Amino acid sequence: MRRSPLIALAVCAACCAAWHARAQAQTQSDAPLEAQAAGPVRMTATLASAAPAQAPADAKANAPLKPPAAYVPGYAPAYAPRHALGYAPARRAAKRHAAPGAAAAMVRTRTAVPDDTPFAFRGIPLGITLAALRATHMVRATPHESELLCETDIAGGDLGMTIKSDASLTVACRWAHRSARGWVSSHAVVDGAPAADHILRFAHAAAGEPLRLYEMSFVVDGMTAFDLRDLLASRYGAPRVLGAPSLPLLVWDNGASTITICLLPASGRATLTYLLKPDGLQGKGVDKALKISQFDEG
Repeated sequence: MRRSPLIALAVCAACCAAWHARAQAQTQSDAPLEAQAAGPVRMTATLASAAPAQAPADAKANAPLKPPAAYVPGYAPAYAPRHALGYAPARRAAKRHAAPGAAAAMVRTRTAVPDDTPFAFRGIPLGITLAALRATHMVRATPHESELLCETDIAGGDLGMTIKSDASLTVACRWAHRSARGWVSSHAVVDGAPAADHILRFAHAAAGEPLRLYEMSFVVDGMTAFDLRDLLASRYGAPRVLGAPSLPLLVWDNGASTITICLLPASGRATLTYLLKPDGLQGKGVDKALKISQFDEG
């Protein structure tokens, strides 16, 4: 019976010894952590004391790069900063935000038509021969199956034309199409609108020379005339204004031919006339006009 207190005392002593050993082990394990915590403080103090000694080295590293002794214009080493290699962000930004005038100057403008190139109506240049015009089948009228009838054609009599021979000095032509009543005049299409009337005139420059187109005339409405005025002005510049205020004439002249718009305020209509100058009947510049005027005005 006396052994029970002894056993309890021994167990209590063992527990106390175990608790004491555990506390001592915890104290020893905390010591390295405190040393590690104090380490950065001591290291920071060391770096702070050594900072003045490293300042010259940092200043040297941040100094701008110098070219080699044998300087070559445009030289930039591979390790140079971006601004030394020609990268200029401010310069690129200036290009992106350039003034409208500078941007407009960069836009490619249409090449001016040379003075020796006749004007053309929807790809049909003044000075082209009648045979060439018929061979190209360039019909600028509605309906699309229209054909070019001339005073030299028997069918031209259906349009009220005077019958002439190929040797006649001048020959007039119109676009026409077949109907149940025979041949009837078609409507030339000018600026997307049908013209009230039209006529194409050809002439011989000399005996034995082919018939060449020297005039194209169209009767259009007033709105179409104003659209053409703006279109021609944007393409060839401002026209010369001739005639009286009640009957103004707008004239574009390129040396070889002219374009004239005659406004008729009383009728609300206007005439559009392409006219070749006498020297142009020799066909000068016609081949060039065929190449550059496939999408011309009208």
